Amino acid sequence: MRFLCIGILVTAAWAGTSINPDAAVTQKFVKSVSEYQSLRKDLESKLPRLKATGSPYTIAEHQQALAQAIRAARADFKQGDIFTPAVCAEFKRLASLAKQGGNAWRIEKSLADAEPVKFRVKVNEIYPPGVPQQSMPPSLLLNLPPLPQDIQYRLLGSTLLLIDTRANLVVDMAPDVIP
Repeated sequence: MRFLCIGILVTAAWAGTSINPDAAVTQKFVKSVSEYQSLRKDLESKLPRLKATGSPYTIAEHQQALAQAIRAARADFKQGDIFTPAVCAEFKRLASLAKQGGNAWRIEKSLADAEPVKFRVKVNEIYPPGVPQQSMPPSLLLNLPPLPQDIQYRLLGSTLLLIDTRANLVVDMAPDVIP
């Protein structure tokens, strides 16, 4: 049976059968995030190492230097380079699926209870310090691709943000993704 399954997969690949287009879009998103993470790690390795400290000033200084290095390396990046139109459409579909069925009321309640965060934000800019961070409902997070450590989804109204928490930087944003 095992050989039969493998044979069917190989035959399907040879026959030119394509993979699930939704999975391909998600896979491209994951690859883009991974490439960003690799860039950040490379840039951070060139900065003076942050030693264990309780000094908020030292931590903020390191964070600002990292953000500046990332902004310089991504000077040509713009909104939609990671959250491409195809990724936005797929995430909107996934968010809509999460809001159906038994978990719909939880998501609606979580979004309604959250303090709405509204301000102007741009890709490659610092997430403003002191501005509240609207959390993502867990049921919604479960429908989105998992992110590597130090990169998070955040909400800004109906806009989905991709935030690098090590640099406190807006990596990309997807307007009107969360219905």
